[in-house]
Amino acid sequence: MKILIVAVTFYPNVNGASYFTQRLARYLHEKGHEVLVIAPSRFLRHENYNLNGVRVFGVRSFPMFLNGFRIAQSFLIKGVIRKKIKEFKPDVIHLQSHLVFSKATIAAARELKIPVVGTNHFMPENLTPYLHLPEFFEKWLIGSAWRYFLKIFSQVDAVTTPTLTGAKLLANIGLKKEVIPISCGIDFKIFNPLNNGDYLKAKYNLPDKPILLYLGRLDKEKNVNELIDAFALVLKKVDAHFLIAGFGAEEENLKKQAERLKIKDAVTFTGFVSDEDKPNFYAVADCFAIACLVELQSIVTMEAMASGLPVAAVDALALPHLVRDGENGCLFPPRDIGRLSDCLTSILSDRNLRVRMSEASLNIIKEHDINNIIIKYEEIYNQVIVG
Repeated sequence: MKILIVAVTFYPNVNGASYFTQRLARYLHEKGHEVLVIAPSRFLRHENYNLNGVRVFGVRSFPMFLNGFRIAQSFLIKGVIRKKIKEFKPDVIHLQSHLVFSKATIAAARELKIPVVGTNHFMPENLTPYLHLPEFFEKWLIGSAWRYFLKIFSQVDAVTTPTLTGAKLLANIGLKKEVIPISCGIDFKIFNPLNNGDYLKAKYNLPDKPILLYLGRLDKEKNVNELIDAFALVLKKVDAHFLIAGFGAEEENLKKQAERLKIKDAVTFTGFVSDEDKPNFYAVADCFAIACLVELQSIVTMEAMASGLPVAAVDALALPHLVRDGENGCLFPPRDIGRLSDCLTSILSDRNLRVRMSEASLNIIKEHDINNIIIKYEEIYNQVIVG
């Protein structure tokens, strides 16, 4: 099968949609499909390159100075997109976003009679914190963004999103098509309890005590500041350490927060985390925590569970699909620092509880095997091709 994947965020962007698209392309290629990815270039020019054996065409783009995102000027790319689609002659197109390339892609697909599958990873609330807009204008912008989403995704042949919660969200905003929930998936060969992070303990001089981990972007919507506030309360009852792995716009503010709370020595910031090191960071931890309110699934939470970690997660959007309160971790109400600190205290202070929750995480995550996810997408591709 010839599959064209069109993405608004791709390598080397650090975010869930980028990681999912990279893995989807790679695993489809490894199963013998011919795959081409169209995504924003890494430079101010078009480019062709290869990533994990997959051909990638980068459309000339410009930096947005926002989380590493780059943007292509839509009025300049219509002809380029159409030309690439005509050259590649895909059996199916998989659109990863309704933004930037979508309008040109769907126009070319309709002209050339190529079916289109659309996957939604989009939550406008992930972007608005960076715009510093008045509340009324922010609400208007979110509504406008969803209206444009409906305009684009109403034209595709099949729609997927990572979770049932995401599917219900799209129905609630007015999408009339059936939305198929399909997990982003996890590769258990990469993320599993057998990984070894001893070299990371030595590198970062981590103490021999229970370690709480947050791994991901350090950006405003991730609410890592709430994790730090809660951890300061935990330290009054448990001798533990907080490992914060990743980078982002809030990094310096978070470091200042730890210093202000007088817990600087109990918190380690690692900065950028490489793909090679990432699985082993979970291996050094005893518990994972996440406080982001706008996760359509959360790949890092799934990675933590596949590595055998208990998880403390905010009870919001799709996270309750992964974390079962009292079973493989605990859920805390949004912004409830007290409940979060109690949750972390109970897990970090009780090794037997951690062992039980670890086993539950490993059992729950089984259904997210990436190999099964790829099979589901192959089935959808075949369905829309047959019509």
